[in-house]
Amino acid sequence: MYQQMIFVNLATDDVAASRKFFTELGYSINPQFSTDDCSCVVISDTIIAMLLSKQRYADFTKKEIADSTKTSEVLLCLSAESREKVDELVAKAVAAGGTANDDVQDQGFMYGRSFEDLDGHSWEVMWMDPAAVQG
Repeated sequence: MYQQMIFVNLATDDVAASRKFFTELGYSINPQFSTDDCSCVVISDTIIAMLLSKQRYADFTKKEIADSTKTSEVLLCLSAESREKVDELVAKAVAAGGTANDDVQDQGFMYGRSFEDLDGHSWEVMWMDPAAVQG
């Protein structure tokens, strides 16, 4: 069965530093689609983050590239298999140089936190009780 994929393209000031950051979160790099100005981060079988130097990113758009430390261009949300995994990923992000957002979203059946990566991109991490999804 066909599974649609998403390729999230993000501009970065330092491809090598961003590559290191995401590998410290536990994600792998696909070397086939990575160069000095692009890093292909494999988040899952269907989610890929393409970290592009700003020069390379500009090859794909005529628009001004957002300064993600000052403006919000996208909110990315990743699911987690438990509350503990939410906390674990945010802790890894902070240890790797990211910044945690202090707001915790705890609605009982849903739990989430967020962090910013080295370039200020916002990443949310969320767990939802499977019983709440089915019901």
